[in-house]
Amino acid sequence: CCGSSGMFVPSVEFIRAHAKGNGHGGNTGAKAKADISIYGQESNYTTWRLARMNLAIRGIDSGQIAQGDTFHNDRHPDLKADFILANPPFNVSDWGGERLREDKRWKYGAPPAGNANYAWIQHFIHHLAPPNGRGGGVAGFVMANGSLSTGSGGEGEIRRKIVEAALVDCIVALPAQLFL
Repeated sequence: CCGSSGMFVPSVEFIRAHAKGNGHGGNTGAKAKADISIYGQESNYTTWRLARMNLAIRGIDSGQIAQGDTFHNDRHPDLKADFILANPPFNVSDWGGERLREDKRWKYGAPPAGNANYAWIQHFIHHLAPPNGRGGGVAGFVMANGSLSTGSGGEGEIRRKIVEAALVDCIVALPAQLFL
């Protein structure tokens, strides 16, 4: 759910700014391909084209942005990422969840067919690098405030299992209507 790559661009700029002193010169071109690779997927064809253009005009050639439905045609099925940064669409009701009841990504429980919030969360968890000597993958994502407290469709049970698995470091709740 990379949208127009709006989160990738400042992430690469951050890496460029902080890599200058480590012998990499802040390069995210050919040399930096070993340092960072960007993976994303976008279902909307026009937005997907914008995402690729957004990276290209900024000289970010390490982006692998696929087009298609993330839930039903995951174009990066074996990806295990060190970092995931996402802002998925909130409360999507027509995501086709009834066709994915036994999906391997639902380790903490099948998300409700009528709301994709916990499908997104578990999709991100599924793609995190496993714990290793450096600590494993880390995800940061924006979700609807309601996903912190809802219990409908088994979401409360999924949330409890994720917390009990020690996968949550912090939650930042922002005021309602902050982004009008």
